[in-house]
Amino acid sequence: MSLPLSAAPQPDFRHVETWIFDLDNTLYPASCNLFAQIDARMTEFVQRLLGLDAEDARALQKTYYREHGTTLNGLMRLHDVDADAYLAYVHDIDLSVLAPDAELCAAIARLPGRRFIFTNGCRDHAGRVLGRLDLEGLFEDVWDIRTVCYWPKPDARGYHRVLEQSGTNGARAAMFEDAARNLVPAHELGLTTVWLKNNSVWSKQGPEQPAPEPVHIHHETEDLLRFLQSIRI
Repeated sequence: MSLPLSAAPQPDFRHVETWIFDLDNTLYPASCNLFAQIDARMTEFVQRLLGLDAEDARALQKTYYREHGTTLNGLMRLHDVDADAYLAYVHDIDLSVLAPDAELCAAIARLPGRRFIFTNGCRDHAGRVLGRLDLEGLFEDVWDIRTVCYWPKPDARGYHRVLEQSGTNGARAAMFEDAARNLVPAHELGLTTVWLKNNSVWSKQGPEQPAPEPVHIHHETEDLLRFLQSIRI
């Protein structure tokens, strides 16, 4: 029988000095379905670029995502697409579904040390989302796809780059992610890993490797706010 929340052991995060959060479907609920808009815009971009019908464009977009880590990487490598033009197009979406959560803001604000966003999206999109959520002043920096030289999560090279550039000690850092595969390199670098288990279709798409195992995930939760309120810091 599970213990009531008040009696359950508090996850111990007293060693953590650096807090790293994914953006989409992590800092806001996947039920907002915001990524569906981005997904549709990615398909539209491929459709217009290559003159395909919607079905073929979507199939090709997903192929590039699986084989190159992001649709953008596939388009850059195979079609010489300008990254800035692509990122501006796919992130031109309606954010009105997002609203601030005062409790979540307070829970993040109380985390001691440094806080970062680590996203496969772009800095401009992250800024707009954080603004809608009233979280923009709580993070030291946004690590986006440009920051990691287009080595998207879960490419380990991107993780090494941002940790080295920021002077982050993996053993004293924690990472929060909705895509379990993205926690594999984090675990290997010594980070404490937290999986935001939301069962969204988006978190299950993308590269098949690395395949996450239970050992790669230290904690899992379906409620970021409740988890942050429960930890020892």
